[in-house]
Amino acid sequence: MASQTEENYLKALYHLSSEQAEVSISALSAVLGISKPTANSMIKNLKDQGLVYYEKYKPLLLTDTGKKASALIVRKHRLTEMFLVEKMGFGWEEVHEIAEQVEHVKVPAFFDRMDELLGYPTEDPHGSPIPDKEGNISKQRYKRLSDCEMGAHVKLAALKQSSKEFLAFLDDRGLNLGADLFVEAVEPFDGSIVVLYNDKRESFSLKVSEKLMIEEV
Repeated sequence: MASQTEENYLKALYHLSSEQAEVSISALSAVLGISKPTANSMIKNLKDQGLVYYEKYKPLLLTDTGKKASALIVRKHRLTEMFLVEKMGFGWEEVHEIAEQVEHVKVPAFFDRMDELLGYPTEDPHGSPIPDKEGNISKQRYKRLSDCEMGAHVKLAALKQSSKEFLAFLDDRGLNLGADLFVEAVEPFDGSIVVLYNDKRESFSLKVSEKLMIEEV
């Protein structure tokens, strides 16, 4: 059974692998805020457990066993976030740190019951997919708001980033998942986008609109 520290490494590898073609020790150490020698030592440990493929100077890869183990940690995290929002009334900007602690609970029945009470959700409060009990995850086919053209009518489906600061930014502007957005204008110079939603008119920078994942209405 993986320790809490090992689970944190596996989860970090899971997220990095979904964002980058190749994952290095340097990238892993940067995400976890640790030294490269420390990361290197833990990776060797995970390799010995059959969770990671590792050769010096080559990218890090999760084994099939490692992929499932890491996906199940993510599953627990995202189910917890959903439970905190849907059943306990927490804001979507409040749940990450709590879920970081709960995800290490080693009782599968606890999360199975949570899943049942929620009605078996497929996405967390930020629109990220929840892996199933086998670690499988549905591919999302959303695109970025920044890719939209003037006149597009779309719905906010997910967030590319869910930091507390970004969520607070969206809260201040009354923007939530499921909101219908109409792209009124796109600025060619800097890529900023003017959108209409919920009787509001807001201009979002390219930095923001790249993090808003949408689907066609």
